[in-house]
Amino acid sequence: MARGVHRVAPTAECVQLPMADGGEGTCRTLVAALGGELHTAAVHDGLGRPIIAEFGLVPSDRMAIIEVAAACGLELLTPCERNPLLTTTRGVGELVRATLDAGARHLVIGLGGTATNDAGTGLLSALGVRFLDSSGAELPAGGAALLDLNEVRFDGIDQRLRDCRIEIACDVTNPLLGETGASAVFGPQKGARPDDVALLDRALTHWAEVVEAATGVRIRDLAGAGAGGGLGAAFLTSTSAILVPGVELVMRSVRFDE
Repeated sequence: MARGVHRVAPTAECVQLPMADGGEGTCRTLVAALGGELHTAAVHDGLGRPIIAEFGLVPSDRMAIIEVAAACGLELLTPCERNPLLTTTRGVGELVRATLDAGARHLVIGLGGTATNDAGTGLLSALGVRFLDSSGAELPAGGAALLDLNEVRFDGIDQRLRDCRIEIACDVTNPLLGETGASAVFGPQKGARPDDVALLDRALTHWAEVVEAATGVRIRDLAGAGAGGGLGAAFLTSTSAILVPGVELVMRSVRFDE
């Protein structure tokens, strides 16, 4: 629009405020609006394959902008590869760690477009949380493996998270479980068949029982806990994160009202 204006009125002043809603495009929008920088990190995709993912930094504000889809996005997998029984959010945790290493202490995280349904277990594992089965072994990746969860240990979590302000850009209010939960509403678009949806909901229910017992936080009924295949629940149980409507977060960040 600005280019069009300048073609006919070269001296006109255009104040540009790119917009996004917390999904794809949010990182580049905020980087452009806030004078930040684009960086990359070596992470793993939803199937555990090495990839290079992009994130944004605004050094003056110690802010990082992450789109979880850059690491575990649906578009990174072909249709025949999509299987939320197996996909992991590990790469998101690796992206978070990369931003912490870069000095960020204000994290803005967009939850849209994931191929996962693991309640953020991969994310938290990459940040030092341990998810163990009854034999004391680490759980394998994927949503189905949550059925075997016996114990969760938060003592190894990256302590830098305690010093972070974390805002989760989330435009859905779905709870973690049930007919309006992560598995039932979003599972089919990620490759889950009807039987898979039922299994994944049981797995998330069991995950919630174990994690709630460990943290004392009742997560299953919280609005937005089901966002990103349960990534909302992971952040809410293990950090001081708050959920913010994506459009409002972007509007505030680019100082829309001013």
